[in-house]
Amino acid sequence: MKFDKSFIFGVATAAYQIEGAFNEDGRTASIWDTFSKTEGKVYNMENGDIACDHYHRYKEDVKIIKELGADCYRLSISWPRIFPEHGRYNPSGMAFYKELLTELKQNGIKTAVTLYHWDLPQWAQSIGGWEARESADWFLSFARQCFTELDDLVDMWITHNEPWCAAILSNAMGVHAPGKKNIAAALKVGHHILLSHGMAVRLYRELHLKKPIGITLNLTPAYAAGNSFADILAASNHDGTSNRWFLEPLFKGSYPFDIANLYAARVGNFDFIKEGDFDVITEKCDFLGINYYTRSLVEFDPMSLTLTSGACSSSPKTDMGWDITPESLIDMVKIVRERYTSLPVYITENGSAWPDIPEDGCIHDKNRIDYLDSHLKAVAKMNEMGLNIAGYFCWSLMDNFEWSFGYSKRFGIVYVDYETQARIKKDSFYRYRQIIQERKL
Repeated sequence: MKFDKSFIFGVATAAYQIEGAFNEDGRTASIWDTFSKTEGKVYNMENGDIACDHYHRYKEDVKIIKELGADCYRLSISWPRIFPEHGRYNPSGMAFYKELLTELKQNGIKTAVTLYHWDLPQWAQSIGGWEARESADWFLSFARQCFTELDDLVDMWITHNEPWCAAILSNAMGVHAPGKKNIAAALKVGHHILLSHGMAVRLYRELHLKKPIGITLNLTPAYAAGNSFADILAASNHDGTSNRWFLEPLFKGSYPFDIANLYAARVGNFDFIKEGDFDVITEKCDFLGINYYTRSLVEFDPMSLTLTSGACSSSPKTDMGWDITPESLIDMVKIVRERYTSLPVYITENGSAWPDIPEDGCIHDKNRIDYLDSHLKAVAKMNEMGLNIAGYFCWSLMDNFEWSFGYSKRFGIVYVDYETQARIKKDSFYRYRQIIQERKL
């Protein structure tokens, strides 16, 4: 199975997960600084104060990306580095990204830059966060500064990473920062994130800038655990809450009514949706990013708000407990193509966590290699089917802070010793390098 010369092979990270330097050069706290230092929220109360110390070691990390041979590096920008206070721009924070992006460019590595990968400034949360409609304007100011100062150094822009996580996982389920458990709040958050996405894309066009710009969704195909009507309904509801709730406003200009009916008793009259919002949200992008890790097997649950809950599965699983189902990625992209868009699709994240143990200075991560190979085969197959997958970004370049799991889960193709900050290339690094060099499996 082959990949043509235009196909982009990349690796991905996110600012809070790797940078460290939490209080340097004017940066103030994000909601993740606050959340991770609140007892009971993150494994062992671990945090991103140091993380992988990428802020100081970025040149070493760029050399690793260069050695890998990746075409493109996906990174995110820390909003509280750029605007440490409401309305106050911090040139020192921007300087870091100029230096990093210049270093990448000088090494022939293209960049895909995500504006928002969950690190909302704490000052913004303190005056309403994404629940406040004004948050879209705060984001637009941040986006404008990044567009005008960095566009010459950037090859692709991504407005938001995984709005489902930033909205539902963070504000309805309480698993991520800011840790709320309020579905009404979560739906406001999701709406304002989507609104801010459309506003940012519109602004980018108004500035007459020409790089591709899009958004990344985490999409999880849902399957019924059984053949009963109730389980099939549960699968439809899971698809609706996880996938359609974000795909349909972006590409059809409305939320799905079946899911809105489920939520209606909890959110009132949806008065946070204003006239003209969907015209903004549907602003045409240049691509769609899809993050894919696993499927969802679900069954009917009358006690759940959405009448659905996870079912037990016999599929092999990663260290996260996630089913390994590369064929489900194909199912998901087929749905995107049939129902939503013909835009180029990038798999902007895909990877697996395993309990890596160094042996004589090496990490023999065969499970990760098998996961990588099987999912890249699915990508190659999709292109043979004409589904137009333009690129693939392996998550992650290196082990890092895995949100509420702290440092207990390792997704990297490069091992990080958090005591010494030593980087050790895993066997999967060399396998991915081989695939990139040969452009085939």
